[in-house]
Amino acid sequence: MLIDAHVHLLPDRLMAAIRAWFDTHAWDIEFRGSVDETVAILVAGGVDRMVALPYAHRPGMARALNDFTRDVAARHPSVIPCCTVFPGEEGEEALLDEALGRDDFRGIKIHSHVMKIAPDDTRLDPVWRASARYRKPVVIHCGPEPSLEGAYGIDTRTVSGAGRLSRALDRHPDAVVIVPHLGADEFEQFEALLSRHENLHLDTTMAISGYFKYMPDPGMLGRNARRILYGTDFPNLPYQWDRELKIIRGLGLPAEDEAAILGGNAAQLFSPAPSVARDGGVDELRPGVDAARK
Repeated sequence: MLIDAHVHLLPDRLMAAIRAWFDTHAWDIEFRGSVDETVAILVAGGVDRMVALPYAHRPGMARALNDFTRDVAARHPSVIPCCTVFPGEEGEEALLDEALGRDDFRGIKIHSHVMKIAPDDTRLDPVWRASARYRKPVVIHCGPEPSLEGAYGIDTRTVSGAGRLSRALDRHPDAVVIVPHLGADEFEQFEALLSRHENLHLDTTMAISGYFKYMPDPGMLGRNARRILYGTDFPNLPYQWDRELKIIRGLGLPAEDEAAILGGNAAQLFSPAPSVARDGGVDELRPGVDAARK
């Protein structure tokens, strides 16, 4: 089973604005098709399920993004929908309860750079509490890179880093967390946190692609095969969607470790609890979040 744990499926107008931002500050996005075309490319490439990660860049837009993501998942059974919230906005806790109290949303997406908020900022406490309450992961981009000077209007290192995440998890040890990009560029620091925080996981998104000047130790995946998920960031990529997939398959990992990274870990973290599991597919695989912590 192949699960892409990091995909962005957003409304056309928002995606157009994001692509314009990338054109100005980051890289040339290679694929610029619609949401339906994005899903179709991954499915045709052998991806069984994909985790859709919406993120709000200002207050007041999260509910509409969540509704859009739910609708995409209703059209495409391969899509695992996550919700978002803008930390500190009015009605934040009610919005989280509304989304995560349903079976269809499987996690929460937070982006420290875009939202200009550090993991240990108290405005994120409702998110951490909701994760612990519903046993659903928070996918939080809180590694310092890519910093993209001038792109976010802040120095990204002031709102990110393994130390700040660790302080948040010391306060909220039952929150379930996935840090994208293997925590780039603090690879060693985030890897060290795995032994301290049993509910922490990392995803590979863009980190092992060779695109950036910073690279993790490839042995990091083998050492932590039960705590790392495969992800792409598709469609916001400057290269073909399967570049990292080929790299992972070429590492020579034991079959069970490769299978865990490419799908098993995501199946455990994002599938519903056994009491609400549906028949067939990935949803039957999850014995509970606790299994992903072992």
